Amino acid sequence: MPSIVLEGGTLRPIFSSGVMDALLDEDVMFPYCIGVSAGISNGISYISRQKRRNLEIMEKYRLDPRYIGYRNFLKHRSLFGLDFVFGEIPAKLIPFDTATYRQHSGRVLVGVTNARTGLPEYMDGMQADEHWTMLRATCAIPLVFPAIEIDGEKYYDGGLADPIPIRKAIADGNDKHLIVLTQPKGYRKTLSKQNVAVARLLRRKYPQLKQVLLTRHERYNETVAFCEQLEREGSAVIIRPEVKLDSFEKDIGKLRDACRHGYELAMRRMEEIRELF
Repeated sequence: MPSIVLEGGTLRPIFSSGVMDALLDEDVMFPYCIGVSAGISNGISYISRQKRRNLEIMEKYRLDPRYIGYRNFLKHRSLFGLDFVFGEIPAKLIPFDTATYRQHSGRVLVGVTNARTGLPEYMDGMQADEHWTMLRATCAIPLVFPAIEIDGEKYYDGGLADPIPIRKAIADGNDKHLIVLTQPKGYRKTLSKQNVAVARLLRRKYPQLKQVLLTRHERYNETVAFCEQLEREGSAVIIRPEVKLDSFEKDIGKLRDACRHGYELAMRRMEEIRELF
């Protein structure tokens, strides 16, 4: 069975949305979809077969302070307006097609990081509640978001513990993979001052997260190398941008271009993608 594996990256996965729009145009639906952060949040619209929905959200609301703005800290302790992003937009402004989503017969997994254990967990996306709590959790960048509580446990961004959940896809029995990355070829993550600062701030409340944060770059680079090895062996197709996009890009034109870029690259490699089935 083939899988589609989606990396996160705040706004960078608008590139991935272009890839998935191409898949929808070609009626290519993967029976197994897994991802983290905004990658899987955007992937949900692929499962509901709503082409261009993610781009429409960016075009209309990226510059809206209800979407991203410091005033959101007053209500949610978050840079993002959680109820606006995961409530008002899908419920009213750009409606999410829940009926089509629920009819999906495949698996959808949302990767999250358990704040207490520091370990990755993978939640069943078909069991998401009406508030999209698991999507809030997978997008919960420490300090930018609060930790999100689900069933008595607190969770953060799935990309902390498992930035590209390819090994989970393999463990679940998938033998072919479309891996959609959001950084250009050759990119290597380094230990950032931000991760060091966050590790220091959270070490007492969530001691297991400290090591996760301080080794995140190593885990990311090793996973990218593993993905590239799978591609060399013929069991994966990797699609990634040729141009770097800022994680908090404000230029709507650049966001639109990134989506188009993903679409064009996917269409260019559609024959290879079909061979994964």
